[in-house]
Amino acid sequence: MRTRFILIQTSHAGNVGAAARAMKTMGFSDLVLVAPRWANVLRREETIQRASGALDVLANARIVETLDEALDGVTHMCATAMIPRDFGPPTRTPREHLEPLAKDGEKGDQHVAFLFGSERFGMRNEDVYRCNVALSIPTDPKFGSLNLGAAIQVIAYEWRLALGGYEVREAIQPVQAADAQAVTGMLDHWERSLVEIGFLDPEAPKKLMPRLRQLFNRAQPTPEEIHILRGIAKAMSDATRPPRGGAGS
Repeated sequence: MRTRFILIQTSHAGNVGAAARAMKTMGFSDLVLVAPRWANVLRREETIQRASGALDVLANARIVETLDEALDGVTHMCATAMIPRDFGPPTRTPREHLEPLAKDGEKGDQHVAFLFGSERFGMRNEDVYRCNVALSIPTDPKFGSLNLGAAIQVIAYEWRLALGGYEVREAIQPVQAADAQAVTGMLDHWERSLVEIGFLDPEAPKKLMPRLRQLFNRAQPTPEEIHILRGIAKAMSDATRPPRGGAGS
């Protein structure tokens, strides 16, 4: 499903960079600017800084003079508008509209465009009227104002989710628990150290060690963690011994 993001009369260069970054994180790259305030907006320092690495999106972005040019080849147009228009298209939440749209797109070639108005005035009525739907992000009624870059990120995320989304990858590899022999060896070490520091009475041990075994069995420590715990046990034992080279030596 081809996807285009169209920014109409954007006035802040940083928002163009933020738009590129929001798009790239969700796997989109087709960005078109309609009559932006700055003719060189794609090369301005603020734009590049806010893009934060999405320079390929900026490099491929186009600047056009009219919305008609930006909509060339588009088959489904989604306006973004907080306030419903009396004579405009139906107003829906992104998830409500985009999930069925993605399914319909599987049946044939679709080219979807998301339109965003200027930061100060939003989208003009005449631009909203030509769209198939007006997407309204459900926000707190007492404070519904979204930064342009944030709005683009929400729409890009919802569209990516509707298209199938990306798998969540583990930040680290699954850990390997230490084997039973290593846990037993560590507990034996701890038992000796606990006796040496006077915490465990070997004549009346009660259930301290079985409880510790249950604790570590639940925790499933890794070999590295077993090494740390044995180091703690050694430090406890060392603390009970008199320092070398003391008086009378």
